[in-house]
Amino acid sequence: MNPTRIESEFPADAYRGAQRQALTDIRTAFAAGNDIVLVRAPTGSGKSLLARAIAGCARRAGEADAGQPIGAYYTTPQVSQLDDVAADPLLDDLNVIQGKGNYSCVLPGETTTPVDRAPCARETGFDCPVKHRCPYFSDRDLAANRPIAAMTLAYFMQTAGSTVFDQRDVLVIDEAHGLVDWAEMYATIELGPETVPVWDRTPAPEVTGVDGAIEYAETLVSVCDRKRQELQREPELSAADVATRDRLAELIRELQWFVTDVRDPESATTWVTDQHGGEGTPLTIKPMNPERYLVHTVWDRATSFALLSATILNKTAFCRQTGLDPSRVALVDVEHTFPVENRPLFDVTQGKMTHEHRDETLPKLARLLVRLMQHHEQKGIVHCHSYAIAERLATLLSDFGVGERVRSHDRENRNAVLSSWKRDDSTVLLSVKMEEALDLEGDLARWQVLCKAPFPNTRDSRVARRLEDGQWGWYYRSALRTVIQACGRVVRSPTDEGATYLADESLLDLFDRARSDVPPWFQAQIDRMRAPSLPAFDPSEACLETATDRRRSTAASTTPSIENHPLDDVWQ
Repeated sequence: MNPTRIESEFPADAYRGAQRQALTDIRTAFAAGNDIVLVRAPTGSGKSLLARAIAGCARRAGEADAGQPIGAYYTTPQVSQLDDVAADPLLDDLNVIQGKGNYSCVLPGETTTPVDRAPCARETGFDCPVKHRCPYFSDRDLAANRPIAAMTLAYFMQTAGSTVFDQRDVLVIDEAHGLVDWAEMYATIELGPETVPVWDRTPAPEVTGVDGAIEYAETLVSVCDRKRQELQREPELSAADVATRDRLAELIRELQWFVTDVRDPESATTWVTDQHGGEGTPLTIKPMNPERYLVHTVWDRATSFALLSATILNKTAFCRQTGLDPSRVALVDVEHTFPVENRPLFDVTQGKMTHEHRDETLPKLARLLVRLMQHHEQKGIVHCHSYAIAERLATLLSDFGVGERVRSHDRENRNAVLSSWKRDDSTVLLSVKMEEALDLEGDLARWQVLCKAPFPNTRDSRVARRLEDGQWGWYYRSALRTVIQACGRVVRSPTDEGATYLADESLLDLFDRARSDVPPWFQAQIDRMRAPSLPAFDPSEACLETATDRRRSTAASTTPSIENHPLDDVWQ
């Protein structure tokens, strides 16, 4: 790569915040001989623009010797972030490619059929007469032949070994803090009636360890391969048969990878199993620190790397978990330019939200939400941590008579509810797993609540194994990372304002235990944290009509007053 091009490759006409200094520091880090640069950039620092500038430094065709890779990849774990990239006119030269299931066939009579279920996938030897117009292959060919190809991390990992998307000069990973978690998730093998098409023929025996998992995996590969060959001999398949065939092929690859890796004495990966019901019940095979998997799917795919995130909290720990040599890795810190007074934290702790204390704490938390709804006439979001907490809060708030102002979602209607809520006025969203990749700038949300410290689930075999090994630093960093990500949802620019309320006592304990890993800009928020002044509990003052009336009254006032501001207690 040629890092001296980084400033000229920056796609915007002007710099914002600390972007100019960030580009200088990144250029210096690569010029010093580091082939991997971690860029720790807070929310709102314009990471996508920095990523584009870095990708533009990749070696070009006229600069390469024979055999040297050219071009760049941009990838992110978040589908929503890739959508934002595709919609940004400043990033229009990032050629986006998604999986086949995201495109529709263009053949007559098949225009509602996803490409991965189209006739080319269903019929043996099918020669598509309009393949040159197929939206998937068109996007794939563009991405494969242009200087910068953009895709989700899932698609990128799945294309490892592809001749279409082979090695390039530069790989940029946005939101890279969860790289290990995503790799572990992609490499996890879920075996059960919903994921194994031949489960009725070969259900899992009782598996108590990795040796038993190997034996079952080898048996299952044999049965899956026979079924796959049966389907391949058919001249034409239904859409359901295509799905079965593809799942069998995927499952065979996953199981063979597991068996090969676990038997490799040089592999650093530790495998664990979960099976809570015994014989005949679903089995999960999970990797821990899948360094070898990352080598194959990520580190072998480029020669220089930039990993961007607000929450790569500890360079040494990150390198250890991803299999990187810290001597090859530089860390660049980007200054936070949002005024700390615009992003206040408030201590409204109501007790502990662990399982043994939750029943006692939840009613208090619901009453707190009513008081916050009285205090804030504008929209807010409540990070509930789990659907069980969200459902209980929705019931309690409905019992208090404020249900009309509350929105909630389930796993199926998540995106539809989020989109609808963004268009709502004054409502409150009870959300689950929206702590990352959600942009609530301006009046989309002026306040939020963290209901529970997001510690990893100790019932998960990987978590339990790490804690048995004494990896408590990892445990606290994981939770801290999620908290910091969540706190960035409602403050998206230097002029934006949003309050974050901490309702679980364990969050305060987390800040103490993980203090050495807290970024200075976030520590400044913690140091300013205090209890707010909230009104006495009165559900009638939290109703949708009341909030609308207050807003209209405020808008009609000819003399603006700081007392009317939703964050008025920040300045008291």
